Amino acid sequence: MKPKTKVIHAGIFGDEYTGSVSVPIYQTSTYKQEAVGKTKGYDYSRTANPTRHALEELIKELENGKAGFAFGSGMAAISSVLMLLNSGDHLIITDDVYGGTFRVVDKVFKRLGIAATFVDTSDPEKVRAAVTDRTRAIYLETPTNPLLKITDIRETALFAHQHNLLLIVDNTFATPYWQHPLDLGADIVLHSATKYIGGHSDVVAGLVAVNSEELAERIGFIQNSVGAVPGPQDAWLLIRGVKTLALRMEQIEKNAHAIAEFLEAHPKVTKVYYPGLANHPGHELAKKQAGGFGGMLSFDVGSGENADRLLVRVQYFTLAESLGAVESLISVPAKMTHASIPKPRREALGITDGLIRLSVGIEDGDDLIEDLRQALD
Repeated sequence: MKPKTKVIHAGIFGDEYTGSVSVPIYQTSTYKQEAVGKTKGYDYSRTANPTRHALEELIKELENGKAGFAFGSGMAAISSVLMLLNSGDHLIITDDVYGGTFRVVDKVFKRLGIAATFVDTSDPEKVRAAVTDRTRAIYLETPTNPLLKITDIRETALFAHQHNLLLIVDNTFATPYWQHPLDLGADIVLHSATKYIGGHSDVVAGLVAVNSEELAERIGFIQNSVGAVPGPQDAWLLIRGVKTLALRMEQIEKNAHAIAEFLEAHPKVTKVYYPGLANHPGHELAKKQAGGFGGMLSFDVGSGENADRLLVRVQYFTLAESLGAVESLISVPAKMTHASIPKPRREALGITDGLIRLSVGIEDGDDLIEDLRQALD
């Protein structure tokens, strides 16, 4: 099945009882039992709900996994996966990682006795050097947020498994339309489904897919025990959003590539970060392990003052948190998504006050370029 067909027909299609083409929204918390313990597969909606089950089957098939799981947010998905670790364990994690991920690892899980080393995972030598006898997992973002660094998933998976480590990949930026980490050897793939999978800035959720029945059992136990699950309305919105994922991602990437080339040539832009540019450090690797370069890009205008001046002039880029929607969004990571990272660390990573992150939408690409042109001028 080709990708454009798969996003329409993967998972559970429609409703066999009524013939409805759309999966119903089962707005219920509990289910009638024929006798004690005798159910039709559902007893309580924290444990399982038919609409959520349809979404979980969908992400399982889109990511070519053994099982899928839905959570109430991307951070709930990340936190639930990290709950696989025990006190005393050690995690290697991408340094240029989403600020919320950094915060939960550094401020919550560290307090619970789980240590973490943040390294540039695009450099295999730094990953190897970070391993200790207590390391249990490697956590990647690729492309990263917000500098779009690319890590070799297959190479990291081989290394991880040689050392009996789990490989966890945040696939939010690439989406299962462009990249399949489980096929490249990862054990767990996760998404902030709030972003491209939902795609319309109207739902908050997280998704996980795993490559084994053993991990499925462990994640399922955590999901039911912790209970950080989405409601059926949110699950339905994600199922609906996936239907247009292929069309959205192709238009978004087309726009993003044109914008990146425009910004690269503009004299007021000091640096552009986009894997689709031939001079991007991870360009060739991104071409090899993914089907596309995505719609996220960052560029530096030299100072926070320049960034502020640009933000007040753009018309079609909405200043907002989040990403991956049909409308184009703009943000300053140092003051927004990555503000929880200490300033010296941000600057060492290259997340300067003048760095601007774009989440390119599906608007007319010429309009978006013209908007940036007039703002920069």
